[in-house]
Amino acid sequence: MSKEDIYIMENKDFPDKLKYIKDSPERLYILGNKELIFEDSFAVVGTRKITEYGTMVANKIVTELALRDIVITSGMASGTDSLAHRIALSNQSKTIAVLGGGFNYIYPKENKKLFEEIIKEKGAIISEYPPNERYKSEYFPKRNRIISALSVGILVIEGAYRSGTAITVRYAKEQGKLIFAVPRKDR
Repeated sequence: MSKEDIYIMENKDFPDKLKYIKDSPERLYILGNKELIFEDSFAVVGTRKITEYGTMVANKIVTELALRDIVITSGMASGTDSLAHRIALSNQSKTIAVLGGGFNYIYPKENKKLFEEIIKEKGAIISEYPPNERYKSEYFPKRNRIISALSVGILVIEGAYRSGTAITVRYAKEQGKLIFAVPRKDR
């Protein structure tokens, strides 16, 4: 990736859904299709240890959203996030991955191929951090406000009460978003 591949969008150019949230980012670094942040999207977040049942439900719901040309937004974390991006891609649909660090430090590392596939398939990778900014644990909760803000609603799959998913839900509530949940089948 070269500097020319990265589009930097200043706050004044954001869509309203990002511009007016609490603690709105000053700028976004975007790789791929920068127009996606202006489209309707739906966030899919949840557990890193998704069950077979959660996977089945995610496949069904995300496929239906993707077939309706709704952008799927998530955080490219292990488990539910990565699955949501992959389902969108397998349906030739659009997806946005919001990172908790710069583009040069993919987390988790095993998602480097997913990162590349999202770009190749005309999706978008966005971050409020410059490309050489290493991810930090405190960046991940902050990125969740962007995931929520970009989306008209949030689908939570098997999210734990105390988790990054719960933080995304809190932001979604503050932002007046629709929230849907798929609990673990064994609960």
